[in-house]
Amino acid sequence: MLEDVLPSSEQKEPSHFTMSSAEYFTYKGILFPQLEYSWETINQVENEFQILDDDIINVTYPKSGTVWMAEILALILKKGDPTWTHNSVVWDRSPWLETDDGLQVALKYPPPRLMNSHVPFQFFPKNFLQTKAKVIYVMRNPKDVLVSFYYFSSFIKSLKTPGSLQEFLEKFLSGNVVYGSWFDHVKSWMGLKGKPNFFYITYEELQQDLRGSVEKICQFLGKELSSQQMDSVVEHASFQKMKENKMSNFSVLPDEVVDHKKGRFMRKAVSRFQVQSD
Repeated sequence: MLEDVLPSSEQKEPSHFTMSSAEYFTYKGILFPQLEYSWETINQVENEFQILDDDIINVTYPKSGTVWMAEILALILKKGDPTWTHNSVVWDRSPWLETDDGLQVALKYPPPRLMNSHVPFQFFPKNFLQTKAKVIYVMRNPKDVLVSFYYFSSFIKSLKTPGSLQEFLEKFLSGNVVYGSWFDHVKSWMGLKGKPNFFYITYEELQQDLRGSVEKICQFLGKELSSQQMDSVVEHASFQKMKENKMSNFSVLPDEVVDHKKGRFMRKAVSRFQVQSD
């Protein structure tokens, strides 16, 4: 089965990581890390947090292009000017809503707000459907998500390191990983398909045609950019530019959060498998 997930070149990489002491808790049947998250915060997000009409929320399952889309959206909102993305860390300019710190940032964030989230739809703020807020959902092929999630788990200290790839594969397929099942997550959000304030795109589409994808996103957001501004968005949202941007590549995270010796956030950004939206 692993041959279907990893090419032969990557199968030669270490396939086992020593287990860490990270701990998880369960919120309504789904696992979350104890570090940076709490039952109370996720419950507040679901039941009390108020989505505003001019909010833009970037939603993904983990390791599906969250930071990439956050960069694209920030650049679109600033008409291609990279000053914001070069001077503000990604978790401040687009906080992860369900994290303890992210929720506090979001609550103080002057509108219009740009936010990220990994939660399945059933945990998303309940008032969303009564607003004009816009959600952009990025979906990535689950085989690529699996591989990226596996290596990510080896150096993020809030996550249990994954053991062998076979062990992690079994947990991934059963949904016994943080944020639960990829399949259930996608299904929960695809239920919004067709609603005017919901837009979805695949990671693979972003890779194949970034400029065309940015044009579609701008149309959804009602943003008009000149050709020069569009060029700047595409340039600064490229993998190489983001890899060099300390505000986006997570290299400024402290050692108590990330083991920088074991891995880096922006590893390869490859797609071995293709997924197309309609």
